[in-house]
Amino acid sequence: MPESKSRRRPTKGPAQTPSSKTQKPNAPWFLPVMVTLMLLGLFWIIVYYISDGAYPIPNIKNWNIGIGFAIALSGFMMTTRWHS
Repeated sequence: MPESKSRRRPTKGPAQTPSSKTQKPNAPWFLPVMVTLMLLGLFWIIVYYISDGAYPIPNIKNWNIGIGFAIALSGFMMTTRWHS
Protein backbone atom coordinates (compact mmCIF):
# COMPACT_ATOMS: atom_id res chain seq x y z
CA MET A 1 0.00 0.00 0.00
CA PRO A 2 1.46 3.40 -0.92
CA GLU A 3 2.30 5.85 1.84
CA SER A 4 0.44 9.12 2.02
CA LYS A 5 2.34 12.32 1.60
CA SER A 6 3.08 14.03 4.87
CA ARG A 7 1.96 17.57 5.35
CA ARG A 8 4.51 20.21 5.92
CA ARG A 9 4.13 21.83 9.28
CA PRO A 10 4.71 25.52 9.55
CA THR A 11 8.01 26.35 11.12
CA LYS A 12 7.75 27.69 14.58
CA GLY A 13 9.30 31.06 15.03
CA PRO A 14 9.83 32.89 18.27
CA ALA A 15 6.92 32.52 20.65
CA GLN A 16 4.52 35.36 20.28
CA THR A 17 3.27 36.76 23.52
CA PRO A 18 -0.05 38.52 23.62
CA SER A 19 0.38 42.24 23.66
CA SER A 20 0.35 43.06 27.34
CA LYS A 21 -0.29 46.59 28.33
CA THR A 22 1.95 47.90 31.02
CA GLN A 23 -0.11 48.68 34.06
CA LYS A 24 0.27 52.10 35.52
CA PRO A 25 0.42 52.27 39.29
CA ASN A 26 -2.72 53.47 41.02
CA ALA A 27 -3.18 57.06 42.00
CA PRO A 28 -1.89 57.91 45.48
CA TRP A 29 -5.44 58.43 46.78
CA PHE A 30 -6.70 55.00 45.67
CA LEU A 31 -5.45 52.84 48.55
CA PRO A 32 -6.53 55.22 51.35
CA VAL A 33 -10.01 55.58 49.82
CA MET A 34 -10.34 51.82 49.42
CA VAL A 35 -9.39 51.08 53.02
CA THR A 36 -11.50 53.97 54.33
CA LEU A 37 -14.62 52.71 52.55
CA MET A 38 -14.19 49.21 53.93
CA LEU A 39 -13.67 50.48 57.47
CA LEU A 40 -16.47 53.04 57.22
CA GLY A 41 -18.94 50.35 56.16
CA LEU A 42 -17.86 48.15 59.05
CA PHE A 43 -18.06 51.07 61.47
CA TRP A 44 -21.57 51.96 60.18
CA ILE A 45 -22.85 48.44 60.89
CA ILE A 46 -21.16 48.27 64.31
CA VAL A 47 -22.63 51.63 65.35
CA TYR A 48 -26.08 50.47 64.25
CA TYR A 49 -25.88 47.32 66.37
CA ILE A 50 -24.30 48.96 69.42
CA SER A 51 -26.83 51.81 69.47
CA ASP A 52 -29.71 49.34 69.10
CA GLY A 53 -30.93 51.05 65.92
CA ALA A 54 -30.80 54.62 67.22
CA TYR A 55 -27.83 55.62 65.06
CA PRO A 56 -26.53 56.38 62.33
CA ILE A 57 -29.95 57.12 60.75
CA PRO A 58 -32.78 56.21 63.13
CA ASN A 59 -35.74 56.51 60.76
CA ILE A 60 -34.65 53.89 58.24
CA LYS A 61 -34.13 51.11 60.80
CA ASN A 62 -32.70 47.94 59.20
CA TRP A 63 -31.73 49.72 56.00
CA ASN A 64 -28.70 50.93 57.94
CA ILE A 65 -27.27 47.43 57.56
CA GLY A 66 -27.73 47.64 53.78
CA ILE A 67 -26.05 51.03 53.68
CA GLY A 68 -23.11 49.72 55.70
CA PHE A 69 -22.72 46.71 53.44
CA ALA A 70 -22.96 48.87 50.32
CA ILE A 71 -20.21 51.17 51.58
CA ALA A 72 -17.98 48.24 52.53
CA LEU A 73 -18.73 46.43 49.26
CA SER A 74 -17.68 49.45 47.23
CA GLY A 75 -14.34 49.36 49.05
CA PHE A 76 -13.97 45.65 48.38
CA MET A 77 -14.82 46.19 44.71
CA MET A 78 -11.98 48.68 44.52
CA THR A 79 -9.58 45.90 45.54
CA THR A 80 -10.11 44.25 42.15
CA ARG A 81 -8.57 47.29 40.45
CA TRP A 82 -5.73 47.77 42.89
CA HIS A 83 -2.16 46.95 41.90
CA SER A 84 1.18 48.16 43.11
